[in-house]
Amino acid sequence: MTGTTRAALAAALLLALPATALAHATLETAQAPSGSYYKAVIRIGHGCDGSPTTTVRVRVPEGVVAVKPMPKSGWTLSTVEGTYATPYENHGQTITKGVTEVVWTGGTLPDAWYDEFVFRAKLPEKAAGTVLHFPIVQECEKGVHRWIEIPEPGRSTDDYKEPAPTVTLTAKP
Repeated sequence: MTGTTRAALAAALLLALPATALAHATLETAQAPSGSYYKAVIRIGHGCDGSPTTTVRVRVPEGVVAVKPMPKSGWTLSTVEGTYATPYENHGQTITKGVTEVVWTGGTLPDAWYDEFVFRAKLPEKAAGTVLHFPIVQECEKGVHRWIEIPEPGRSTDDYKEPAPTVTLTAKP
């Protein structure tokens, strides 16, 4: 295979990838059953205009409870707790507060590399088709991406430059 052929093949493969895989912070699994436990795998696919990522902050949507983040080697993990807008039931107990934000700091993810940040949580019991938005702020040595845009009614995440990653609830199995 010639160098020109390899370059053309590489370009074709890149064009075949979804734009969100190259341009946004995303969640690996975009759908999950209502009321289920969910492993949120956040994909950070690039830095900020060439600058490495140093912090990833995820705001947990209301109704998502029992959040347990996964430590990441080379990064410092912290959480922010807060009071829920309404009480929730979890394993027969009423809970009124919990993790509302997960933060990984102190690492360095070069712009040319990709990595994943993970937490587990219980999703709310809501109607199938309900969309949960997980706003993410990606801080870099120079610059920031605020993946926090939530579509207005009648619009989709494709209409925004920095949309918040989403999970769509499906019917319980």
